[in-house]
Amino acid sequence: MNFLAHLYLSQNNTNIMIGNFIADHVRGNNFTHFNAEIQQGIFLHREIDTFTDAHKIVRKSKRRLHKRYRHYDGVIIDIFYDYFLAKNWIKYSAIPLDIYTKSIYDLFDRKSSELPLKSQQFIKYMIEYNILFNYQFKDGIAKVLNGMNNRTKGKSQMDLAIEDLTELQSEFEEDFILFFPNLIEFSNQKLKEIQSVI
Repeated sequence: MNFLAHLYLSQNNTNIMIGNFIADHVRGNNFTHFNAEIQQGIFLHREIDTFTDAHKIVRKSKRRLHKRYRHYDGVIIDIFYDYFLAKNWIKYSAIPLDIYTKSIYDLFDRKSSELPLKSQQFIKYMIEYNILFNYQFKDGIAKVLNGMNNRTKGKSQMDLAIEDLTELQSEFEEDFILFFPNLIEFSNQKLKEIQSVI
């Protein structure tokens, strides 16, 4: 899952949100200097990724993209699933998406200096382009995919994936709608387990 889903699955706990957000920017166990809840968020992020990658519905989504994008298929599906979460946000949250994302930006802006450098850099980009809110629009997804393609120096051709999203939107959306309740249930249970040991 991508940024919006990870944040949503943090149960509105700000420290767990921070940990969940920075998890891709920390290596191994090099995060024991953070408080317990931030550490819990990092562990939760990793558990979510493992569960997602192994899930049969997600694998079904990836197969539609694998021939064209190979090992980038999972990254693209993460972005697509955030699009469907944002697009259908009202089904999952009583807080409007614009209000939710602004609160996230405010939180990260306040805490940025305490976070890894890569996280700080992405926070600036995320706020400037209102990335989380714009996940609900195909133009927003196209911008993210273009950025990811640029990061791979064009090797991934991820910028083309907006075509796949448009062509197979109903199939991908059906996958997401079936998968996401499983992920919510898993995340809620896994967070309880993590909190019991950290």
